[in-house]
Amino acid sequence: MRRAYKKADFPVSEIRRFLEPGPIVLVSSRWKNKTNIMTMGWHTVMEFSPSLIGCMITAANHSYEMIRKSGECVINIPTVDLIDEIVGIGNSTGGHLDKFRKFGLTEEEGQFVQAPLIKECYANYECKVADTRLLKGYNFFILEVVRAQAAVYPKYPRTVHYRGEGVFMVSGKHLNLRSKFRNQNL
Repeated sequence: MRRAYKKADFPVSEIRRFLEPGPIVLVSSRWKNKTNIMTMGWHTVMEFSPSLIGCMITAANHSYEMIRKSGECVINIPTVDLIDEIVGIGNSTGGHLDKFRKFGLTEEEGQFVQAPLIKECYANYECKVADTRLLKGYNFFILEVVRAQAAVYPKYPRTVHYRGEGVFMVSGKHLNLRSKFRNQNL
């Protein structure tokens, strides 16, 4: 049932609470034989073919320079069973810490990138930096997914979504509305 909502102003700095586009991901990188993992929620699909993902990584983040210099990374999609690792990785810096060892995660070799995949994640997207024009002004990477792997089961994993202020949401109920779409290839 539709309803009309009573609304009140709230800080524009907190809009991500309702707008965060997708699941939290763990971005792994490698530069000069050093690896790192960062927790990220600011990403968006930009194009289907070639498969492009845009993401903002602050220049203050250790992964920023590793990805900029290597020109690649892996976007790993964790499930809710990794929530402690997601938060721990997000609350630590990789400048002096081996996050794979600290958080008990397993590195796997990529097929097209040197950055490691995280074995415990539901899906892994090997990415190459496709465009750097928005880095200087916005710290915005445009990545091309050159290989994607996903677990065969379950079909819809229980991913974690950040709502801001230390609050997370777990994906849950699914609505299948395919019959309402004109283009059934969605």
